[in-house]
Parts: sequence; C-alpha cells; structure tokens
Amino acid sequence: MKVSLFITCLVDQFYPSVGVSAVRLLRRYGCDVDFPARQTCCGQPAFNSGYVAQARDVARNQLEAFEDSDYVVSPSGSCTGMVHHYYHDLFAGDPALLARAERLVAKTFELSQFLVDVLKITDVGARCPQTATFHPSCHGSRLLGVREQPLELLRNVKDLTLIPLPKSQDCCGFGGTFAVKMSDISGSMVQEKVDNVASVGVDYLVSTDMGCIMNIAGQMRRRGMKTEPIHLAEFLWRFSQS
Repeated sequence: MKVSLFITCLVDQFYPSVGVSAVRLLRRYGCDVDFPARQTCCGQPAFNSGYVAQARDVARNQLEAFEDSDYVVSPSGSCTGMVHHYYHDLFAGDPALLARAERLVAKTFELSQFLVDVLKITDVGARCPQTATFHPSCHGSRLLGVREQPLELLRNVKDLTLIPLPKSQDCCGFGGTFAVKMSDISGSMVQEKVDNVASVGVDYLVSTDMGCIMNIAGQMRRRGMKTEPIHLAEFLWRFSQS
C-alpha cells in the first residue's frame, strides 16, 4: 500500500515532529510512505480570502504531486476537508481537471480517519497513566465528519483517563485567516476555549489540527498552564514507545 504524506503548511514549517510521528505510525502498520517533494499548500488560505484563481493554481499542483499515490494521508482535518469539499468547486469548469480532482478526493484521508476506517486500527498499543482531554477541530469534525475516530484511538490508550472537554464543539477561534481578520473575536474565543481546558485540569490537550493547537497553546502559554497541547499523532507515537 503506497501512502503519500500530505504534510500541510503548519506541520512542515513549525511542527515537523507531528509529520515524523504520522509516518512512523503508518509504517508500523505496513504502509510504504513517501513524501512527494512537489506538494505545497492545499489552497485554503487563498480560497477563503476570495482569491479563487490563485487557489486553483495551488490546488492544480497538488493534483500533480499526488497523481500516482494509492492513498494520501494528512495530519489535518482542515486541509483534508479543503480537498474533499472545495476542489470540486475549483475545477468545476474543466472536466479533465475535475476528474483528476475527484480521484484525489477519493483517496485522501485525515490520519485518524485512515487508521480507523481504512487500516482498521483502533489500538496502537499506547499506554499513558495520565489525564487528557480532546478538542475536535471545526473543519475536521463538521466539514470532514471525523468525530469518533480520534476518540476511539484515545479510548484505547491503556491507563489514560480521558476527560470530556466542556463545550468541546465550540471553535477555538483560529479559523485560518479569520484569526487575522477578526483578531478581537478570535482572541475572545480562544480565551473561552482555554477556560474550559483549565476547568478539567488535565495533563494533555489532544487535537488533530495544528492550527487549533497552535492557537490554544499560545493562550495557555501566556497563562503559564502546565497542560501540554499535543497533536494526536505525536501523542500516540510517544506513548506507544514508552
């Protein structure tokens, strides 16, 4: 099974350990993982800001980068959601490119979705005698429909006490360009999110999108909180090695 890692901009530039953890998990379960060097952004920032032509150019590059992959797996529900829900719109006027986009959509998965739904892995052999809570990203859970898969993986971590996050469905306030355009509103939203994280007093805050984690982590750091924000891939890999 040939799996190509779609790394995403944030993981590539700021959190490479998340990508490394994802590759190690996939290889453990027999995947032949490669990294097409041609890949770039999925086009979501440009698309969300109204630059449709520019987003189409970026997305076309992705079609070519992953043309020969059996599967494309990403540690981001947001970027995967962009491919699944908006590449049809970007290429609607070009039947040939639309067909290629549809092939990419069919083989593109968020990491936890791929592990649980495709590889049928729900227990990676991790053990963590500590506490954690889970923040579901908006795009991953609402746009892509990835809700139970990450929770199923966490519930099977031995000795882990998984505590529900109050108002977990609420956005953290990042939202990509939203955090820049509506910074005051974004700041209020992340403060409320971190209030809820603080209320459960856990060792780890786990999520599946680095945008959310980066935003929440900044507010947690300013408050001096000891809870560690961590991507699901890194959490699973770390505690399946101890």
